[in-house]
Amino acid sequence: MSTSEIATVLAWHDAVNSNDIDTLVELSSDDIVLPTDDDDPDQGLDELREWATSAGVTFEPGRMFVHSGIVVVEERSTWASDPNTPIEEAIAFRVVDDQVVTVVRHPNLEDAFDATGLSEADLYEE
Repeated sequence: MSTSEIATVLAWHDAVNSNDIDTLVELSSDDIVLPTDDDDPDQGLDELREWATSAGVTFEPGRMFVHSGIVVVEERSTWASDPNTPIEEAIAFRVVDDQVVTVVRHPNLEDAFDATGLSEADLYEE
């Protein structure tokens, strides 16, 4: 396990939450894959910039699980479109060379574990 993977994901959260697009781009690979509301994910830094400037989301990370470059984070996501209804979800990040390569949203931790192969045993404890 690498604490740099955790640090990268936490810095990515901070950049999203503070709308620091330059830092967000630095923390992301050129061909980053992002989730969408349909089955066709977005890819690339231009798509990331567009999403980050228009999404209006704040992420509050909870417990984190990490193994072999995959970080799953329990999240409370608050969207500007419905600020009074935070969403409890899990987001899986793939990190390579201190850059986020893939972001996948899951409705809950169990689904994220099923998709990534991680489990409670992979809990990151400082």
